[in-house]
Amino acid sequence: MRVIRKYANRRLYDTQQSRYVTLEDLRRLIIDEEPFRVEDAKSGEDLTRTILLSIIIEQEQADSDAEVFSNDLLAQLIRVYDMSSPLPLARYLEQGTQLMLQQQQRMQNQWQQAFKNSPMELMREMAEENMRFWQSALQKPSQGDDDDKPS
Repeated sequence: MRVIRKYANRRLYDTQQSRYVTLEDLRRLIIDEEPFRVEDAKSGEDLTRTILLSIIIEQEQADSDAEVFSNDLLAQLIRVYDMSSPLPLARYLEQGTQLMLQQQQRMQNQWQQAFKNSPMELMREMAEENMRFWQSALQKPSQGDDDDKPS
């Protein structure tokens, strides 16, 4: 795993490539599915989540057409943190996002092979897959729900 060190001057240093990097460089690593860990250069504390959130904020501000987090959604997420028994939201968001990405890839593959399968058949299959996923996610007791609770 690639280690990125964050210095007090807010600069990020890629220890593998021996060079300073930007949030955009880290975004490219994410897209390329290259794992990395961001740590504080002095304490060694894991700062990866903070940096990932910074990348999301930068993307949200850069392109208003690509906005993912509306004000209402952000307000709802803040309310989840204030619940006496927080929902296992992380698990649902991770699984739902993974399903969406898989379906996006499948859709792109299907468009490339459009002459072999009808679009209606693809949409039917995706709808069935969504139903199976959400039925499964809502019926199974979550494993590791304690990991999702704030400390």
